[in-house]
Amino acid sequence: MAAMETRRMCPNCRAFISTKDKECAYCGVKLGPRAIDRRSPSDVLGGLIPHARFTTVVILTINFGLYLAMAVYSMKGGNQNAFMSLDGRTLFDFGAKLREAIFGYGQWWRLITAGFLHAGLLHILMNSWVLFDLGTTVEQFYGTSRMLAIYFVSTITGFLASSYWNAGLSVGASAPLFGLIGAMIALGVTQRSSMGSAIKAMYTRWALYGLVFGLMFSGIIDNAAHLGGLAGGFATAYLANTPKLVSDWKDRFWRYASIGCIALTVLAFFEVFLTLNAKVT
Repeated sequence: MAAMETRRMCPNCRAFISTKDKECAYCGVKLGPRAIDRRSPSDVLGGLIPHARFTTVVILTINFGLYLAMAVYSMKGGNQNAFMSLDGRTLFDFGAKLREAIFGYGQWWRLITAGFLHAGLLHILMNSWVLFDLGTTVEQFYGTSRMLAIYFVSTITGFLASSYWNAGLSVGASAPLFGLIGAMIALGVTQRSSMGSAIKAMYTRWALYGLVFGLMFSGIIDNAAHLGGLAGGFATAYLANTPKLVSDWKDRFWRYASIGCIALTVLAFFEVFLTLNAKVT
C-alpha cells in the first residue's frame, strides 16, 4: 500500500509514474500538481476555515468590515440607527455608485467599491447568505484565480450598466452575485453533458427568480446592476472556462489577471481613503 501511495497516473498518456516526477518518463509531458491537490488544497488556520470557502470568507470579511466602519462613521454624523440602516451621505463617501460622480467627475473607482458596500443590515445579511454557498461553488469549479476575475469583472459591468440606466446611488454585492450565477450558467453551456444541462437549468432558474424578485421591488432593487453583473460573469466565465488537469499558459494568465483585479480593488479603496481623509482634515 505504501508503494501505491507514491504513484500517480500521467494525465496525458495514462502511464503510472511517481508523485515526485516533474515530467512523465514515457511521453515527456511536464506535470503540475495532481488534480485532487489543486482542487482540494489543505485547509487554512489549522482547519478553522475550509480552503474551499477561503476566498468567499475573505470577501465576506471585507464586506462586514466595511459595513462596520460605515456604521461607526454614520453614527458619528448623527445617525443613531446606523447599524441597521445607513444614510446616503455615508454610502457616497465610502464609494457608492453615482452616475454624476463617475461620468461627471471621473471617479471610476466607484464601479468597484460599490460592490463591497451595503445599505443596511438586512441587505448585507441576505447577500452574504447567498455568497457563502454560491462563491464556494464557483471557486470549486473555476479555481480561485478565475473566480476572483469573474467577481471583479461582473462588479464593474453591473455598476456600469446601473450607471447608464439609473442616476442615483447604488451599492451591494448582488451585482457580482449575479455574475457568479452567470458563471455557473456558462459552465452548463460549455459542459455538453447531462450534468452540464442540469447545472444550466438550475442556475438559469436562479437568475430568473432573482430578476423577477427584482422587478417586484424595482423601486429599491437595482435590476440594471443585476443584468450587467449576469452578463459580465457569463462572458468572463465562458472565456476562462474551467482549469485543465495540467497547468498551462491560460492558468498563468488568469493568475496574473486575478492579481491585477486585487491590485485595482486596493487602488479603488485607496481613492476612497484619500477622499475620506480630505473630508476629515
